[in-house]
Amino acid sequence: MKTMSLQGKVALITGAGRGIGRAIALTLAQEDVAVAVLARTEKEVQETVKEIEKQKGRALPFIADITQAEEIRRCVETILQKWNQIDILINNAGFAKFKPFEELSLEEWKQTIDVNLTGTFIVTQSVLPNMIQRKSGTIINISSVSGLRPIPKQSAYCASKHGVIGLTTTLAMEMKPYNIRVHAICPGGIVTRLSQENMSERDMSDWMMPEDVAHTVLYLLTQHPRATTDIIYLRRYGSVPLGG
Repeated sequence: MKTMSLQGKVALITGAGRGIGRAIALTLAQEDVAVAVLARTEKEVQETVKEIEKQKGRALPFIADITQAEEIRRCVETILQKWNQIDILINNAGFAKFKPFEELSLEEWKQTIDVNLTGTFIVTQSVLPNMIQRKSGTIINISSVSGLRPIPKQSAYCASKHGVIGLTTTLAMEMKPYNIRVHAICPGGIVTRLSQENMSERDMSDWMMPEDVAHTVLYLLTQHPRATTDIIYLRRYGSVPLGG
């Protein structure tokens, strides 16, 4: 059964060419949401769009770098010209380089902050005027358990994801008068290319899959208006609860 409340909505999803972003794009398309698929790799973007269209969904491909404000501005303009509105923003695109702090280069530090935190700022600020004008919208930032607690060898990643949490909660307060909801999802172990590249030594047999995050996004988008959820910590069942 389709979620009626999402029919006719328009979503912009960053990092939607693969992994978590792709899973979210496919899930929302199945709920009759028109999806703007944005990522840097054209082949991956086109594959996601083709899969959505194969399922009779609506999608538009965008090849852009979220750290480049002008590129994102043009993407948003195109979406508004095509679909007139952006109801849902999923800030998912991310970068990580896990290594001891003393081995982390300035370039790696800057890239982590630029993509994970500044990129979220750029895309959100580009989308907000339309949401504010219509006094309606939902923003979901994909943070991480690394945004809730310290993890060795993840200093830059933790700093960026803690920043995303701070941005999320502050923006939720500022956007309340405009009926714009702002949430964060903080997943633990998810099997993605990012995790496989940075933690190849880990046994991921019991880790979550990108679809688990997509289901959580759907939950946030379909909550009754009288309720809201600020932050969701999504962990694999076999892990220790936060603070445990």
